[in-house]
This record gives sequence, C-alpha cells and structure tokens, in this order.
Amino acid sequence: MDQCRRTLEQHNWNIEAAVQDRLNEQEGVPSVFNPPPSRPLQVNTADHRVYSYIVSRPQPRGLLGWGYYLIMLPFRFTYYTLLDIFRFALRFIRPDPRARVTDPVGDVVSFIHSFEEKYGRSHPVFYQGTYSQALNDAKRELRYLLVYLHGDDHQDTDEFCRSTLCTEEVVTFLNTRMLFWACSTSKPEGYRVSQALRENTYPFLAIIMLKDRKMTVVGRLEGVIQPEDLINQLTFIIDANQTYLMSERLEREERNQTQVLRQQQDEAYLASLRADQEKERKKREELEQRKQEEEKVRQSALAEERRRRTLEEEKERKSECLPPEPPADDPESVKIVFKLPNDTRVERRFLFGQSLTVIHDFLFSLKETPEKFQIVTNFPRRVLPCLPTEEQSNPPTLKEAGLSRSEVLFVQDLTDD
Repeated sequence: MDQCRRTLEQHNWNIEAAVQDRLNEQEGVPSVFNPPPSRPLQVNTADHRVYSYIVSRPQPRGLLGWGYYLIMLPFRFTYYTLLDIFRFALRFIRPDPRARVTDPVGDVVSFIHSFEEKYGRSHPVFYQGTYSQALNDAKRELRYLLVYLHGDDHQDTDEFCRSTLCTEEVVTFLNTRMLFWACSTSKPEGYRVSQALRENTYPFLAIIMLKDRKMTVVGRLEGVIQPEDLINQLTFIIDANQTYLMSERLEREERNQTQVLRQQQDEAYLASLRADQEKERKKREELEQRKQEEEKVRQSALAEERRRRTLEEEKERKSECLPPEPPADDPESVKIVFKLPNDTRVERRFLFGQSLTVIHDFLFSLKETPEKFQIVTNFPRRVLPCLPTEEQSNPPTLKEAGLSRSEVLFVQDLTDD
C-alpha cells in the first residue's frame, strides 16, 4: 500500500498515468520519474530519402473569394508579424515554460483527455507514455510509430481531427498497423518532440521505424489530408520500407538462433560441471547438517536449562515477597483450599483486603504448580482476574472478587495453550 501511495503521489493521483508508467517499467522501459541522464532524442531526421507529402490550403475561388483574400491579407500579415515579434521579445523577459519537461506522461495523458472532451472517444488508440517510451516499444516490437503533433491554435487542426483522424476507416487502419503517439505542442513534451522533428505546418504526422539499426523518420505528412488519401500515403510509406523491417527481423532471428546455440553449448558444459559440484555439495551439506543438528540439540538443552533456572529463581523471588499468612482467628482472614492439576491440595489463609495477585504469586511459588495457569471458582464457574490487564491495571481484592471466608479454588494448567 505504501508503494502504491508513493506511485500515485508521483503522478498527482492520476491512476491512468501511474498504471501506464508501471507497465512500462515492467517491460524494461525506464520510468519517467527515474529517467536516464538527459540527452537528445535518438531519432534520425537527416535521412534525405524521407518521403514528404504536404497538402497546401486551397486557393480562393471566384472574384468574391479573391477579393476577401486580398482585403484580409494586410490584416493577417500585420497580426502574425506583431504576434511573432511579441513572442520573440517575451522570450527575453520570460523563458518559454514548454522548454522544461517535468511530467511527460502527464502532458500526454492531459492531451488525450482534452482531445476526447472535444472530439469524442472514437479515435485511434493513443500511446499513453512518453515519446521516448513509444520509440523504445516500436524498436523492440519492430513496429511503425506514427507521431501526431497537435497544433491547438492552427486553423486546420479542428477539421483534420473531425474529418480525418476520427473517421472509422482511419481508426481501424492505425490500430491494426502501427503504434500511435500524439501530443499537443502547447505541452512541454509535445514542444520537445516538435523541436526534434522540425515540422513546418499543422496538422503534422511523422512515421518512424527502425532502419539501419536506428529509429528513423521515413515519412512526413503535413497539412489537411483526407481519410482515403491518408491511408494511401501511409500504405505507400509502409510498403516502401517493409524490406527494412523484414531484414531487421531476419537479423534478430539469426542473433537469437546464435544465442540459443551458444546457450545450449554452455548448458551442456555446465551440466557436467554441476554434476561434479552437486556431489561435492551434498557431501558438504550432509556434514554441515550433522553439525547443525548437534548444535541445535546442544542449544536446545542449554535453553531448557536456562529456562528451568530462571523459573526456579522467579518462584523463589515470588515466595520471598509473599506477605505473612494471617492467623486463623483473624476476622479478615480467608481460608482457601487449592486443588492443583496433579490432584494435590494446598491450603493457606489470606486477608480480604489483599489483591488476587497475592494468590497467584503464592501458587506460582509452589513447585507443584505448572508454569502457566489460571485460577477458577467451582460454582458459579469463573476465572479470577489475578493479573493486570489493559482494561484493569490493578486486580481486585479478595473481597471485591466476592470470595467468602472459606473457599475451594481450582488451578487450571495453561502450559499446553
């Protein structure tokens, strides 16, 4: 429970992020809360053979469309120029908070929640982990990884998500063919990935795979793309790079076979070595076991002797501390006959004002009395509270216990219990 609580606290009590992070750790992926030393994302983006497909915005149509475009052009130019100048100046005053990644899993999970709130739950299965973890899984499983960078403020983002990304055919295609990782560039994790992939416009999609033993961007899709066109472009990229994955699978199989062969040879050698070692080990174990048994018997005898001496000393101490027996004619005296478990009888007088602890100490001091016992009345049958408890720190007196001037009490052996 303590470990679960610490994990949830690390994830700000976000159970989905906590579960995903724990699953990633079990699969051998480093936890985002115990990351390796910071280093650039290991993705090859310098390959000149990267397939790039850019969909431009449609040009204005008709006289009215061109007129509106020319009228709004100065305003758009002025707005975006002033906005860029403002952002550039703001960087000198306050550094971009997106440059510091503190909770990458939280960034991804937060984007997924906001995406579902706006576009619904019918969408491709998002990878709920960091970009680095998605790369590691794609590399380990030899699968394609499709990265989607979401531009919140871009004018084409809403149309792409509703008309393309969330359509049934695109969802089915992505869920069956590749891993899908997405994040908003307004989040630190998404901003870091955008700096690594260097997108030009939004919506932006990049398909990454293991190529020449490096995770490499093999396709870039930018702009608003229709569902059928998106599936065709992704299929083309997959078919064009399928030989690389097949080659990597063959290399892995060869490496695995070589490792299996070496392992079998090592196991055959170790089997004979273990047989000899097993014989020697059994001899040592038998000798050691005999020594341990002898030592155990000796220690048991010593422990029993110490226990017996301690018990005798305790009985003597209790006997010496007993108050003197009152005379028979004392009006406050109580005559008690004790029946011991071995059928012997012991008789002694006590005072009404004395605690029941005195009775217990008297019986404990007798050699015939068992080590553990309790004192029971005959009728009505009840156990006398002779020892302090949490509820009653001071046992009652004989008078408070309801004893008469002459009593017969039974000593019950509790040693077995």
